[in-house]
Amino acid sequence: MESRTYRQPGLVVTEFVLSVPLNHAVPDGERIDVFARGVVAVDKAADDQPWLVFFQGGPGFEGPRPESMSSPAWLARALADYRVLLIDQRGMGRSTPIGVQDALNSTPEVLAERLALHRADAIVRDAECFRLALGVNKWSILGQSFGGFCSLAYLSSFPESLREVFITGGLPSLDAEIDEVYRETYRDVAAKTFHFYERYPEDRQRMSELAALVASEDIRLPNGDRLTHRRLRYLGNLLGMAAGAERLHHILELPPTGAAFLYDVERATEFGRNPLYAVVHESCWASGITTAWAAERTLPRTYHDDPTLFTGEHIYPWMFDDLAGLAPFREAAHLLAHRRWPKLYDANVLAENDVPSAAAIYVNDMYVPRRYSEDTARRVKGLRAWITNEYEHDGLLADAPVVLDRLIALTRGKA
Repeated sequence: MESRTYRQPGLVVTEFVLSVPLNHAVPDGERIDVFARGVVAVDKAADDQPWLVFFQGGPGFEGPRPESMSSPAWLARALADYRVLLIDQRGMGRSTPIGVQDALNSTPEVLAERLALHRADAIVRDAECFRLALGVNKWSILGQSFGGFCSLAYLSSFPESLREVFITGGLPSLDAEIDEVYRETYRDVAAKTFHFYERYPEDRQRMSELAALVASEDIRLPNGDRLTHRRLRYLGNLLGMAAGAERLHHILELPPTGAAFLYDVERATEFGRNPLYAVVHESCWASGITTAWAAERTLPRTYHDDPTLFTGEHIYPWMFDDLAGLAPFREAAHLLAHRRWPKLYDANVLAENDVPSAAAIYVNDMYVPRRYSEDTARRVKGLRAWITNEYEHDGLLADAPVVLDRLIALTRGKA
């Protein structure tokens, strides 16, 4: 494993690059690099602190880039007790990437097989390779959103490697049908949309007018993509975050053909920088099933009648036609949608869990339905659930010291 160390304000940072198998089931096959940063407070650099591994939300995003003790917001609280490992998920950031050139240079079948190796199960095994390379007996893990999916998969597959597990806004269902999970997410988006229009009633009319405008005129975003009604609807994905309603309102209030409006819509609805997010998104829910474009299949009929309804964190086949950044992945995405995925979780192992664990379950979470999170919490032995309506899905970022401190206290019997 390669490494180098340097300092940032208040921090000692060590960069690691580790070679791991692309397919962990074929350890002697092709290898890729996985990048991670180890971070420790300057005044504790010589201390023997335990490790805390952070699993980023997504899928398809690199780990946060530390800038100081308080960036990301939860880092200062974590560094009080731990040294922190920030991993770039395989395929992203400084890990061996998957991008447009890979798609253009591969057949859909080869690309799909490669992309299939970028789910939570592979990410967990990459982390295990880091644990062994660092000579760590056991470490703690913190998972936000999709990172919580990774954390549950880790707890299910390698509980002997873990001393504590913290999950925020990311406790997935163990075995619910994916169609019902998506129906629940649509109900949650509808509730968020209703509250949004209560706060900003004029935006319902604006959305209706925008739907008519893009249907009658060929309006192009700065990158050349045509602006469509279905892409406008995807702006609803903003509504699940703490300031999401305000961000959405500040887009819709702009003149609809002005540069600012078109630029803001593009930024809020594009995947060009992180195509992996869209390509493998539905598969992160797939434990022993085929997804078959679940979000598309379960789209409520009311969407055909009401142009002002928003969608949420849903990925659709049309995105691979309408968005230039995703077009090279079109055929591979269709192959993945019809793939039978292996199981991610072992309910029997989780039922016998003895690793101290805690999860923040947000009552109004628009992305990971509370109903299924609570069911999973009941089925993981010893997991203490903190069910709260104080935060949205991004509670760890909105009030990081409080959220992380609460989870740590729960695992240690202090709350």
